[in-house]
Amino acid sequence: QAQLVESGGGLVQPGGSLTLSCVVSGSISDYYAIAWFRQAPGKEREGVACDRSTDHSTLYLDSAKGRFTILRHAGKNTVYRLMSNLKPEDTAVYYCATERVLVLEAWGYDDWGQGTQVTVSS
Repeated sequence: QAQLVESGGGLVQPGGSLTLSCVVSGSISDYYAIAWFRQAPGKEREGVACDRSTDHSTLYLDSAKGRFTILRHAGKNTVYRLMSNLKPEDTAVYYCATERVLVLEAWGYDDWGQGTQVTVSS
């Protein structure tokens, strides 16, 4: 079972940027894919981005395309999510997860961390 620890959340103004980090136990290359998903109060879990270890193929939620980027640093066992032009509707708890398939669906997540809160507000 993978251990994942997210960090980097906080309060940011609309239009601002934020970088989230996810430290994964072991080697991130051992996992088929790493995903980021979010959950806002009263809403379903929503996949935002995922990255496959073998060829770095990525999937992004439509509303995240052009604003969010998923990157990995294998030497630090860390996956980052760079977010720009943030909007109030991006407010949520953000989680990273390991996957055995490259999907943005909740059924694809194996293990995930405690999450980090992102609040976009003026």
